[in-house]
Amino acid sequence: MIEALANFAASTGFALITWENLVMFVIAGVLTYLAIAKNAEPLLLIPISFGIIMANIPPQATGLFEPGSGLLWFIMQGLELGIYPPLIFLGIGAVTDFSFLLANPKTLFLGAAAQVGIFSTFIVAKLMGFSLADAASIGIIGGADGPTAVYVSSLLDSPYLAVIAIAAYSYIALIPVLQPPVMKLLTTKEERRIKMGMQLRKVSRKERIVFPIISTILISLIVPRALPLIGMMMLGNFFRESGVTKRLVEASGKYISDTVIILLCVSIGAKADGSVFLSPQSLMIIGLGAVAFTVATASGILFAKLMNLFSKNKVNPLIGAAGVSAVPTAARVSQRIAQEEDPSNYILMHAMGPNVAGVIGSAIAAGVFLSVLL
Repeated sequence: MIEALANFAASTGFALITWENLVMFVIAGVLTYLAIAKNAEPLLLIPISFGIIMANIPPQATGLFEPGSGLLWFIMQGLELGIYPPLIFLGIGAVTDFSFLLANPKTLFLGAAAQVGIFSTFIVAKLMGFSLADAASIGIIGGADGPTAVYVSSLLDSPYLAVIAIAAYSYIALIPVLQPPVMKLLTTKEERRIKMGMQLRKVSRKERIVFPIISTILISLIVPRALPLIGMMMLGNFFRESGVTKRLVEASGKYISDTVIILLCVSIGAKADGSVFLSPQSLMIIGLGAVAFTVATASGILFAKLMNLFSKNKVNPLIGAAGVSAVPTAARVSQRIAQEEDPSNYILMHAMGPNVAGVIGSAIAAGVFLSVLL
């Protein structure tokens, strides 16, 4: 009897738990607090934090990661094989209105300028000793695009996938805090007060239908590795703009997207191995992610100021900060800062142009990295 009790005690998680597991529980608690108390991307951080908790119950005791039989092993196959991020892009396309970009095509350049944060951080990360694959994965954080960061990290088999993903989603949640200081530092009050008009050009239905088709063909011919992300996003948008597939739009933008987000975020949390997550390299990645995000924000603003030197119709430089991929949060932040200077200034519809362009830009940047490194 005593021997049986001893064997049972030895098989429990208490006998196998480490200090690293305990620290990861604390990290999961912090993410949960941010999600619930601060309403910081709760749809993402709650499943990620719960995945961290499940993964840090000693796996030897749970069997969750047992190949061919463990629950988390099965769930994580969609992450390991790069299936989940393109499905999320399908949902993004189904709920995204590209008419803001089509009405003012020059804002595409602002979305492209923001990708400087990705490539500059890639170079810095490589100089700091990270491998090319890890440096590329870290750089994508600058696009403020969680699914793309996960996609690149998983296909390049980065051991820091969980750190990169959590950093990317955390910075997305902190956009209203991180962007305003950069925006105010790089613009004058006069620039923040620039008005761009209340109305954009009316975009025809034909333009909206043709756009996803032409974009898919052109982008995938130039950067073939971007097709899984761009193709699925434009497919979702084609459902939306065709006007005859309402059920597919609803499924893509709601049911499929929500289900995949749960599976993806639990998988990310399950990858948060304490021995990797608590390493000095992980702290460096979190710092580099902040640098990437700041540079991306600054690049969009500075390029908008450059455009104003050669343009008769001035743009409010604040919309350049919306060139990161967080739709529509970044555009709303631009609107808020503009109205702090002039409550009658409405630039939200103009900021949405570079915002949706940033989604396309980060996917293209991912395709470039994958084309070179795979």
